[in-house]
Amino acid sequence: MLKKILGVYEAPRPHWVGNGFPVRSLFSYADHGQALSPFLLLDHAGPQHFQPTQGRRGVGTHPHRGFETVTIVYEGEVAHRDSTGAGGTIGPGDVQWMTAASGILHEEFHSEAFARTGGPLEMVQLWVNLPARDKLSAPGYQTLRNADIPRVALPDGAGSVRVIAGDFAAAHGPARTFTPINAWDVRLNAGASTELQAQPGHTLALVVLHGTVMVNGQEVVRAGQLVHLDRAADSVHLEANNEVTLLWLSGAPIDEPVVGHGPFVMNTAAEIEQALDDFRSGRFGRMPVAPHHRDAALPH
Repeated sequence: MLKKILGVYEAPRPHWVGNGFPVRSLFSYADHGQALSPFLLLDHAGPQHFQPTQGRRGVGTHPHRGFETVTIVYEGEVAHRDSTGAGGTIGPGDVQWMTAASGILHEEFHSEAFARTGGPLEMVQLWVNLPARDKLSAPGYQTLRNADIPRVALPDGAGSVRVIAGDFAAAHGPARTFTPINAWDVRLNAGASTELQAQPGHTLALVVLHGTVMVNGQEVVRAGQLVHLDRAADSVHLEANNEVTLLWLSGAPIDEPVVGHGPFVMNTAAEIEQALDDFRSGRFGRMPVAPHHRDAALPH
């Protein structure tokens, strides 16, 4: 049975995060925090063409607590590092899955090589909530390389599904998650149609990044829009008007309060106050010695 469409939502105008990421926020915990649980926020950066520079573009040191950040790169390169000493560079098709949990300091910049050459940049960052029992777990980090993310061809040449987390057909995504999640990078060919199976009882949101797709024969969803489907039923029918790129985000809801303040997402106001105190007191650790480049602007 096809899932019921609960709503189609348009992303607001883009804003800059630091000086390197022109972002449209397709949803956040402030507007869809309970309805889209376990997902908290999704920012789509770009596509944007950057001119070559010897400077540093990105976002400087900033904290996170209580959730995970998932960065998927489509074009360009992003270099990142954090207060645990982890870091690296991710490029097209790669995914950075960072568990902030008890607290982490983090920074993200265009890689030096990409900054020197310039070019197109496109990426998304998804925030995934953690249940209360795991919010103060130790921070962690997963590098998911494009070559290690399975790609499954859809029947009748309709397109493909890259399985970042969860399962699709016989493929299992490489991401380790705290709660059951399916995160799929779906590509549909122009004129193709397909029906994808969904887990009954799970949240489901489709984020269209490129192209136009008809969902369940009812709603036309365009680039920059989010479609929210109900938790009942078990399938979604997609018809692509042109080449389509979309994210399939489904997961078991976390039925707990969501209390957020910027980069901190906890369960109570007292826990937010504790997070702020821990951050101000330096309990999130320290960043390694900064590179020689001048730091970019901090996030607002």
